[in-house]
Amino acid sequence: MDGIGDVAVGVKRGSDELLSSSLYNSGSDMSSISDGTSNGSDSKKLRVEDRMEAPPSRVLHIRKLPNETSETEVIALGLPFGKVTNILTLKGKNQAFLELGTEEAAITMVNYYSTVTPHVRNVPVFIQYSNHKELKTDAGNQRAQAVLQAVSAVQGGGTPTSGSDLALTAASSPVLRIIIDNMFYPVTLDVLQQIFSKFGTVMKIITFTKNNQFQALLQFNDPSTAQQAKIALDGQNIYNSCCTLRIDYSKLVNLNVKYNNDKSRDYTRPELPAGDGQPAMDPNMAAAFQGKDSNSLLGKIPGALSPLNAAAAAAAAAGRVALSGHSGSSGVLLASNLNEEMVTPQSLFTLFGVYGDTQRVKILYNKKDSALIQMADASQAQLAMSHLNGQKMYGKVIRVALSKHTSVQLPRDGLDDQGLTKDFTNSPLHRFKKPGSKNFQNIFPPSTTLHLSNIPTDVTEEDLRLLFSNAGGTVNAFKFFQDHKMALLQMSTVEEAIQGLIDLHNYNMGDNHHLRVSFSKSSI
Repeated sequence: MDGIGDVAVGVKRGSDELLSSSLYNSGSDMSSISDGTSNGSDSKKLRVEDRMEAPPSRVLHIRKLPNETSETEVIALGLPFGKVTNILTLKGKNQAFLELGTEEAAITMVNYYSTVTPHVRNVPVFIQYSNHKELKTDAGNQRAQAVLQAVSAVQGGGTPTSGSDLALTAASSPVLRIIIDNMFYPVTLDVLQQIFSKFGTVMKIITFTKNNQFQALLQFNDPSTAQQAKIALDGQNIYNSCCTLRIDYSKLVNLNVKYNNDKSRDYTRPELPAGDGQPAMDPNMAAAFQGKDSNSLLGKIPGALSPLNAAAAAAAAAGRVALSGHSGSSGVLLASNLNEEMVTPQSLFTLFGVYGDTQRVKILYNKKDSALIQMADASQAQLAMSHLNGQKMYGKVIRVALSKHTSVQLPRDGLDDQGLTKDFTNSPLHRFKKPGSKNFQNIFPPSTTLHLSNIPTDVTEEDLRLLFSNAGGTVNAFKFFQDHKMALLQMSTVEEAIQGLIDLHNYNMGDNHHLRVSFSKSSI
């Protein structure tokens, strides 16, 4: 392949052509590569790579890819582990072969993905060694050629040739603009720094919220590093099926950072002040993220993303709590400064239930402005804490922290605790019982805009405006979705929206239609 150096590109061919040409230096196991066009006897031949584990090879066989998976997405699986030198896609079979520069890189990749399931477009894929020791393919696929050409140039520190713009735009700025979609778990400045620093030196980060969406500007030391990070990370999930990275190049070429705190950071100027009312960077927190037991995307493989079983770590950073010891591992929260005249276990269940499946609530007998709230797990507790601490409920700014308790105890049989303790373990109102539920993708901080669903067809805008006005507050705007089963409703303050959600989530609209209410990231 002229002009591409040591990078070759594969295209899908028919099985007869594969078998008759010397595309692969593999000899006897070519029958393991077929695009499904062979006859019955061919398909029954040895499929070595499906039936037994092949010895280590720098060529990896990737199966169960989603339809229309791009070459860029396949390359992104291998990019964090070393140089990618070849790719062959068998799109009719949802498979691909990826050749890395060295066998060691391939071994590292297989070992990593044996503990962390690789995902492409939120679909788990299967990676194993191929029996082929190298790929020999032609350069007929121009798109794949452009992708690998660009990747090769970036990996080598060069500039992609003009042909690469078929797949990638050349990085003109060292600054990336990052948007987090489906933000189920909090994503902090420290989390972003640890992910992106695997690709090169992160100089500066500024985080902010725009249109109710968490965003960041991140500056590398050079544009080629920014491009490599964008190729590998754009579209990837930080955690399982959520917190999706959407990455573009910024028009800015340099960030001006005034303060070093948990919203912005200039790593080249540690002497910068923290700014008014902002916590400075906590070195213990940064050290905790480097812990050897972390199995997160912040882990040891350069640039690799993972499902992060310890999702609570990120939320802990958002809540600025220590990661050491047993603090918060049980998922029990302590809510304080509550309005003791108004608060009930049911109201706390409904509000905290936006961020997880609330199991038990206990308002303290001798301190009725405080309550223990047990969530289904520690990550849900961290999520609820990061979103609800400092919010206003029944006219008071509530405080939410991790509790030292490991569970909420129910009162002894026969003991009347005046209804201060309630067990919601079997409640039908839990939002997150179903794995993969859409509710996981629609978790947002409290906002003035509420998302309403399960609306009966005969209910009008005026009915809903009146309903939420009676809950206390002013309805500023309203918009039905096309089918009138869902709507957005905007209150005048976040406190009013919280009140409306507590009062009207699961409200019976008639004919067994129970209204569903959640916070929205949209505005009307």
